[in-house]
Amino acid sequence: MALEDELLRQRSERIAQIERLGFRPYGQAFAFTHTVPEILSGFGSKTAEELAEPFHIRIAGRIMRLRRMGKAGFAHLQQNGELLQVYIKKDAVSERDFELYQLLDMGDIIGVEGYLFRTRTGELSVHVERIEFLSKILLTLPEKWHGLEDVETRYRQRYLDLIANPEVRKIFVTRARIIGALRRELENRGYIEVETPMMQPLYGGAAARPFVTHHNTLELDLYLRIAPELYLKRLVTGGLERVYEINRNFRNEGISKHHNPEFTMLEFYQAYTDFRGMMDLTCDLLRAAAIEATGGAAVAYEGRTLDFGNIRRYSMREAVARYWPHSPKPAPEQVADPAWLKEHSSASSPGAALVELFERHVEEQLFEPTIIYDYPVENSPLSKQKPSDPNFVERFEIYAACMEIGNAYTELNDPREQRKRFEFQLKQKEGGDEEAHMMDEDYLRALCYGMPPTGGEGIGIDRLTMILTGSKSIRDVILFPLLRPEGEIGIAEKLRGLE
Repeated sequence: MALEDELLRQRSERIAQIERLGFRPYGQAFAFTHTVPEILSGFGSKTAEELAEPFHIRIAGRIMRLRRMGKAGFAHLQQNGELLQVYIKKDAVSERDFELYQLLDMGDIIGVEGYLFRTRTGELSVHVERIEFLSKILLTLPEKWHGLEDVETRYRQRYLDLIANPEVRKIFVTRARIIGALRRELENRGYIEVETPMMQPLYGGAAARPFVTHHNTLELDLYLRIAPELYLKRLVTGGLERVYEINRNFRNEGISKHHNPEFTMLEFYQAYTDFRGMMDLTCDLLRAAAIEATGGAAVAYEGRTLDFGNIRRYSMREAVARYWPHSPKPAPEQVADPAWLKEHSSASSPGAALVELFERHVEEQLFEPTIIYDYPVENSPLSKQKPSDPNFVERFEIYAACMEIGNAYTELNDPREQRKRFEFQLKQKEGGDEEAHMMDEDYLRALCYGMPPTGGEGIGIDRLTMILTGSKSIRDVILFPLLRPEGEIGIAEKLRGLE
């Protein structure tokens, strides 16, 4: 018999023993008086003398350590990522409760009632007077209770990862705090949170391949959104002048430590500002998120420091000149010369050549938080052109730890120019570019009603969380990342065999 099958059989027999004692193996609600973190925070500094007068509590948690010593024993209960020791003595509990204690396994969930004290070694503990059984574990926790090291198992069985690795829980608590900080900063500035469709008849707002689905009743193919941008700008046109959405996006692209096909973005739009107003707001948002996550604007990542209180700003031409890997380095004026660009790139246009050189030589060097602005028009179909140079648009991207974490621009609000940009994208699509934009007639119609001058931006929550929690892979900050299917687990059949 396989080890897992034998374990299930033994635990099933243990359930029968627990039931014979009059306990339910999967109990009801348990009214606790404190959480484990509350006990540690409120009483962790109390001395044995200060705890001499009994302070009665009720707590619940999962057993993560178990040490029996004849007529007494210890266990550690885990709740919300924290551990608290409980002491069970035969003379202090009922005979039935002590028999239950003898049947407990690591991983079982119990509730206890008792009073706080300090052991001879000085550890804060609960002297148990009553035990309630709440939930039986049928499988076993990892051998080393304090660590689940197999990365594939951690991602596939996140529930087990959260039990075995308390530091993982901290990452996702921090992620929630980062999102909360971004929400507060925007709402303090008058932004309102909205929701836009995830299934769309036309995809747009980014250069990406979509996922396709089908609505049976309408007999209509739909796309999972690659970005909410065009819907949010419709709302700005309608008079919602400051809007944001924390949204799930879906892009049918590769998977890497920086990419997951399903990811979270913060997108926000503000009427009567431009990309420079967005730059200033971005610096405030990222600084607030860093402080919320780490306590300060300077963040340690991969042995280096990123200072979100001092975000640098370069035009794309300045960045290519500054980070050019060969000698002599060009001046920004040289990088603006089409002849120089053609000499160093095989791209079809000066703008495409500039972007190619930037991506090839600069991106991998942008470790410190950096804003790169002024992008070629052919790479930015939704951005407003610079009045001083129509070959470029008022756009910037934010980089940190050599990753793009945000993209923003002054929104193109001229429907005539937008139509030309869409038509250019359609030609790109006809030429084989699967990421080119589609023609969105309704969006053009909305622009015809007049969208005010607007700045808009998207910030990648997952990558920002990676940096602010020191995580090396995007999968570490997504609770359930997409993975290849594995072989049939067969746990349903094994459970059926226990009946």
